[in-house]
This record gives sequence, C-alpha cells and structure tokens, in this order.
Amino acid sequence: MISSNNRSKRTAATSLKIGIATLALGIALPSISVQAQETLRLPTATDFDSFDPDNAFEMDGLAAINNVYEGLVEYVPGSAEIRGLLAKDWEISEDGLTYTFHLVEDATFHDGTPFTADAVVKSFERRRDGELILSYFLWNLESIEATDEHTVVMTLGMPQPSLLDSLASPWGPKVISPTALAEHAGDDNASTWLDTNADGTGPYKLTSFERGQGYTFERYDDYYGDAPYFETVEVPLIPEISQQVLNLQAQETDAVPANYPWAQLAGLPAGLEITTAPSTSLIVGFIKPDSPLSDPEIRQAFLTAINPDLWVDDVFNGYGHTAKSLYPEIMLDPEVPVSFPTDMEAAETIVTEKGPIELTLAISTEEANALGRVGDILVAQLAGIGIDATVELLPSGAAFGLSEDPDAPDFYMGKLTPDALHPENQAGIFFTSGAPINFYKASLPAADELVGEAGTLTDVAARNALYEEASHMYFDNGLFVPMVGVDDVVVAPEGLAGFDLRAAYAPGNIDFGSVRWAD
Repeated sequence: MISSNNRSKRTAATSLKIGIATLALGIALPSISVQAQETLRLPTATDFDSFDPDNAFEMDGLAAINNVYEGLVEYVPGSAEIRGLLAKDWEISEDGLTYTFHLVEDATFHDGTPFTADAVVKSFERRRDGELILSYFLWNLESIEATDEHTVVMTLGMPQPSLLDSLASPWGPKVISPTALAEHAGDDNASTWLDTNADGTGPYKLTSFERGQGYTFERYDDYYGDAPYFETVEVPLIPEISQQVLNLQAQETDAVPANYPWAQLAGLPAGLEITTAPSTSLIVGFIKPDSPLSDPEIRQAFLTAINPDLWVDDVFNGYGHTAKSLYPEIMLDPEVPVSFPTDMEAAETIVTEKGPIELTLAISTEEANALGRVGDILVAQLAGIGIDATVELLPSGAAFGLSEDPDAPDFYMGKLTPDALHPENQAGIFFTSGAPINFYKASLPAADELVGEAGTLTDVAARNALYEEASHMYFDNGLFVPMVGVDDVVVAPEGLAGFDLRAAYAPGNIDFGSVRWAD
C-alpha cells in the first residue's frame, strides 16, 4: 500500500518549510492594517479564460482554482513527492493497470453535498468524455468505478507509470459537486455555469467573479482540513508587474506572486522579504533547422559565447542557475550535466573562418520581462566572438507558427513549464517528434525511442538514465539548448509566510490556505 498525508496535515509541512527558503531582507513594514489581517490580497497579471477546472489551461489563475477545487493527490510543496488529498491512500496492482483509491470520509462540497466515490466517478467521466481542453489527462482511463462510498477503482488501458503525476498536476482532474453538475448541466455538461462559478471541496469558495476586475474567495467554514488563516482572499487583476510592485510597496496588496524584476531583488525596500522555492521553469533554446547553427562548428562557437555560466548570476541575482539538462532538476537531476564549450579563442577562430555570421534570436512578447535582458546579454556575448546577432520580439502566440515560417528566427528562447513532474511530461510536450510545443518540429527518432522506453519503466533510476541520455542526444545534435533553471520567487511583507509554492506549474502558485502572518 502507498500511504500519504492529506491536506489536513499541512500545518506540520508548512512549519518545516520543506525545500523552501525564506530570506528576510530589511525590517518589518511600519504597520499591518486590519484588512490585511483578515484579507489576503494577491494580484494576478492575466485574466481568467474560464474557472472550469476541466476546460481551461490557466496559468496565473491556477492558484485560485486549486484552492477551490481538489484532486485525489497533490505534490508536496517544493518537491516532486506525491501525497494524498481527497484520497488518503492508494494501491497499484502488480500489472500497473488498476489503481484503488481510499477516500477521505468527512469532506463536503461548498453547496453542502457530501464528498463520495460517486462524485469522483462523475467528475472524472466528465473530464475524460467531455472533449474539454484538459481531457487529455485521462487519455488512458478505460474505466472508473465506485466500489463503495469511499473507494474508487480506476482501470487503465495500458500501464502508465506517470498516472499519479497526471493526477497530482494542478491541471489534473478535480472533483466537482455532482449536485452542481446536475443542476447546471444545460446542453454543455455545465461548462457555461462553471465558466464563472465554482463548487469544489477546497478551503476557499468562489464568491465574486468579475472578469476584467478581480475575484473574491471566502473561507469555507466546513472544510475538512486545517482552517485557513485568512477569512477572505482578494485577487485583483493588475497586468503590469511594475504596478504590482508599487501596490505592494504602498501596502495595497500583500505580495507580488511572480515575475518580480530580477534586477530589483537585491535591493528590496525595507520591510519586504523573499520566499523562494524550486521550480520547473526552465529557459530553453530551440534551434531552427537549416539555420547557420546547423553547422556543428558554428554551433560550437555559438554555445561557447552563450554559456550561461558567464551571465546567469548577473541576470537572475542568485535565483537562477545554469541548467543541467533539458529537465528541471526537481524532476530529474542528471548524473552527467550537459557541458558547454569554453574556449573563446577557438570560437573566434571558427567565426573568422566561417563568417560573416548573422543570427536572429527571438523571445515572445509575453516573456519580455523575464527574458528581455537575457536576449540583450546574448547579443553582446556573440558580438564578442564576431557574430552579428539581433533580438526579435514575437507577437503573443507567434511561436506556435515558427515551423511554418521560412523567415523564422534562428534561435527561439522560451521559459518552459510542464504540466506535471514526470519527465515524460517534459519530453513529450516539448522535445519529441510531433510534441505540441516543439516549436520547429525538430526530430531525432533515436532519442525519441529512449523517451518512449523510459515512459514504460517504474524503476526510477533506470527510467531517469534513459531520459538523461535522450537529453544529451537532443543537445549534442543541435535541436534544443538547456539554458537556465529559474526559481519561484514571491516578494511579500516580512512576516507573511507559508506560501507553500508548488513546483509543477506556473510560478507564484500559492496555497491560500497555508499563508499566515507569523506570530
């Protein structure tokens, strides 16, 4: 049997701050208002497409959804470890096809409906069969059955060692009140109602949804786990990070949950502090096929100049590090990291012999705050060996059309975040042939075969060895370049703690229920 703590035991985990370091910078803010004692104010930079946990790939809004809805399991804060949530423990059959989940017995939905195994079945069937944006999470679910009021049995079509990671993902299947699903079914399986309403089992319930303005959440007093500290959580829409910073300094909000300017972290105003945690955010370069970088010698010179060891500390102020592989280290810490060449003189010689060389680098508009300075530094580094490089700012969404654009940039940089912490979720989304976010549709079948084999293994060491070998092959053959692993960073007033950042999603994914003012 596999046993794991549920959310009711989070207090101990929070006090231990597993994997999370909090760095105090300066003295406490002058005062804490009464509102701040009762209300937690966390801005979001982007608006909700939908609050439906099955039908929207939210990023900034993910924390809110995961505090209203819960799944069977979740990741322990700051790690890839999986623990129970609505399932208190589970068993896996020897053939890997049957998962039996034993559920908590005292949870209720926000409308008062008791949480039961039947509710899990209805929600999972809606996710699997509804042709919704996130239906793919249950692609391998052949059947799901409630064998008694608090036991669910899932049968898979084939062994899937990554299943628990899919269930623990913040975008993974959540349990929705069956009463709400029935009452608001309409002709779209309640999708219209769930777009702006919610009914889950989480510590907070959605009480106000004002698209374009903000959102309000109230503590659910009948929550089965530890009672949240804050009665109310307000999530105002503040698109500009600069404005979020000003609001925090004016004590009009209580944190900048993500994307605080890296250059400003070393000089925070007195009374603010940093909470940081391991992240899956990985800056990766995608090389255009048939570009100058397809030439191994030119690519060697290019990699010598852009070696992150030369600039990562300057850009990220200690909250980023040179990536070891194409996988975030919290997911897979390789035995042998990828290695960048270091001989600058040899790089200059190559460019002199092969030149003139002109390259176009690119980042997306939505990542300009995070990657703009990286682009500028790479241009300067490349100029140092004689390569004339420029940075192009792509319109939002344009990266998905790069493979069809004959004038596409030679090197596209993106900040990647997988949807779960199994290496399969990284390789299968970004790197294998036909992966949905393999921007240039680059292909290396030999590496893909290793990824496919690794995905069938339950032995973690053997699995990771194959994923690591594939990573080296993708890098050595000039398809992808791992550059920087970036930490999650939250800036908040000194004394506000317990953010319990989850590694497997967009930065700033905070557990509202764990946040509290220190005594």
